[in-house]
Amino acid sequence: MIGAVIIKHKLCLSDEETIEQIRENAYLQYFVGLSEFQKEAVFAPSLFVDIRRRMGEETFLEFQQAIVDAAKKQKAKAKKNGKDDDGDDESGGNKEERQEEEEKPVRQGKLILDATVAEQAIRYPTDLDLLNEGREITEKIIDDLYKKSDWKKKPRDHRRKARKAYLAVAKRRRAGGKVLRKGIKQQLQYLRRNLAYIEKLLDSIHGRRIPLSHSLLRKYWIIRHLYRQQEEMYRTKTRRCDDRIVSIHQPHVRPIVRGKQHRTAEFGAKLSVSLTKDGIASVDRIGWDAFHEGGDLVEQVEEYRKRYGYYPEAVLGDPAYGTRKNRKALKDKGIRFAGKPLGRPPKITNENKEEIKKLKKQRRDEYRQRIPIEGKFGQGKNGYGLGYIRAKTARTSEAWVNSIFMVMNLMVLEKIFLLSQIIHAIWHQIVAKIAFKTENGQNTFSVSRSRLQWQI
Repeated sequence: MIGAVIIKHKLCLSDEETIEQIRENAYLQYFVGLSEFQKEAVFAPSLFVDIRRRMGEETFLEFQQAIVDAAKKQKAKAKKNGKDDDGDDESGGNKEERQEEEEKPVRQGKLILDATVAEQAIRYPTDLDLLNEGREITEKIIDDLYKKSDWKKKPRDHRRKARKAYLAVAKRRRAGGKVLRKGIKQQLQYLRRNLAYIEKLLDSIHGRRIPLSHSLLRKYWIIRHLYRQQEEMYRTKTRRCDDRIVSIHQPHVRPIVRGKQHRTAEFGAKLSVSLTKDGIASVDRIGWDAFHEGGDLVEQVEEYRKRYGYYPEAVLGDPAYGTRKNRKALKDKGIRFAGKPLGRPPKITNENKEEIKKLKKQRRDEYRQRIPIEGKFGQGKNGYGLGYIRAKTARTSEAWVNSIFMVMNLMVLEKIFLLSQIIHAIWHQIVAKIAFKTENGQNTFSVSRSRLQWQI
């Protein structure tokens, strides 16, 4: 099943398309563990939903730690093979290299931090569209309740007039403020009437089981809350409220204001992500409400120590992470924050001119080192569907996001293993050429395997 999840997110397929691809492709069947080719579907596409529900945070943490351990083991193995190829035996070896290994610092590597939003696959929400959708759902609820009630006459909901009033505003290319406000008022009135009818119909079946499906009953309570929010914003002439609902089908989704140039708000889960120099990304926090990513820095540093066994040498992040509290916490742990220092800049003199210039260059270089995490977000959104999450519930959406990052980390792990094999093959070719030239009496040269690996 995990193999099917990897195929789904690597090829960016739907649940049904994934099953069809596995059914038609012998290589994919071998990948998921089948012993022989079969024409039948490996399992029903709906099982993907159960898989996403069962794959909680602990499961992905285990996968993350397994990927980190495999990468560390492979790099250590490649380094050990390099020393053996250089001619160092286990007892002797290069004393300087062994001394450097023994004196390794407690803090290694750089931790890159940033945040992004994994947008849900929902229609762009407007107040008029939400009220119209809520009105149409309440009309269906009225129809279902009327059939099970003792009422002789069906309530008049004026659905045709309401639909006509909605289209008169929605079809305008640019509806003015007065026209839009009038349309919202009309939809609020129609929705209020429908909710009142539903209350009366429910009272008429007092003592009996509510004759509504779980889906409709859930939408009814969501629409009641939506009506209160929209009525309050209309009355106070504001455009915001706490815990604002932007989708009736996914009420957990919130607008995340990010200050982008073309989009003022994004609709989905906000992710707090950390990245190492190996390219392995970790989703440290998933929140449906807007939060300040700077508050996760200390916890992310501790998670880095749990995964690798040591603290990072430096933390790279945008100015949002450079609060006084975070700087103090990093300083207490002996970690450097790669950002502009707080306070007034020092006065430039002949004595400190070179030092200030050197520090500015270092900050500029380290700011450029944050680019890989932006590239990781772009890779996830453009290549793996991170910007269009098609799950319906909060839990399955979080599993969807974690699965995407798991697949991207597996691709990084594949590159680490492949690169190690390529370096090993190139190294043996160089050694063979050197031995051939030595036999023919030509001049030879020495090269370090670790230097070759660094250059590649």
